[in-house]
Amino acid sequence: MIPGKIVAVSGGVGLIGAEFSRAITLNGGKVIIGDIAEERGQALERELGSESAIFVKVDTTEPDSIDHFIKKGVGRFGGIDAAVHCAYPRSDQWGTRFEDLKPEGLADDLFRQVGGAILFSQKFVTCFRQQGHGNLIHMASIQGAFAPKFEHYEGTEIVSPIEYSAIKAGIISITKYIAKYCKGENIRANCISPGGILDKQPVSFLQNYKNSCSSKGMLNAGDLNGALLYLLSDSSKYLNGQNIIVDDGWGL
Repeated sequence: MIPGKIVAVSGGVGLIGAEFSRAITLNGGKVIIGDIAEERGQALERELGSESAIFVKVDTTEPDSIDHFIKKGVGRFGGIDAAVHCAYPRSDQWGTRFEDLKPEGLADDLFRQVGGAILFSQKFVTCFRQQGHGNLIHMASIQGAFAPKFEHYEGTEIVSPIEYSAIKAGIISITKYIAKYCKGENIRANCISPGGILDKQPVSFLQNYKNSCSSKGMLNAGDLNGALLYLLSDSSKYLNGQNIIVDDGWGL
């Protein structure tokens, strides 16, 4: 589906990023895995094979680090067709109740995630302009498009952070901005908004969540691969500035 496509993935060893990295290579592409977790990144590179993958340590809040990520990827594969931003850095305050938020942690999370998405976009747009084409994909969330269903959290210790909703709504807006800003430059930008991803949530939460969905409820990371591969392929070459929601009907 994407033979020969060279794709950079930030957060490439995370829950979604690692699944994306595998899907890219399984479908004929090559992947530049970016993450701060070196041991896991090197292990994933070995799993996927050096002909199809390279791991590069990257901090998406540091412009020089993103530049290094791009340089190493271009040096290894000769160019970058697409970049997928999956990085999900969080402060120690993450998951704190709305009433207990402190300014320092809030500033940290907003900069790391919204600021990081902007910096990642900035650097890859520059790269794409130099080579004459490019495809930028951001990871947003249903929480950026809809209000949380707070009743799902009753009886659990899970919190739906207000900053998460703000961050993901911001990423949807960043995507639209970049798509319009790069009009006529053979550069497009889209985002994927997943529903909840299975990650050891309490049984009561999973059941409440499923009751709002059409069939499966919480998704596995691999359930997003179809949307990713479509956006990476030439089948979506006229799709630009869009937010693809993959949520098993949660938002209906």
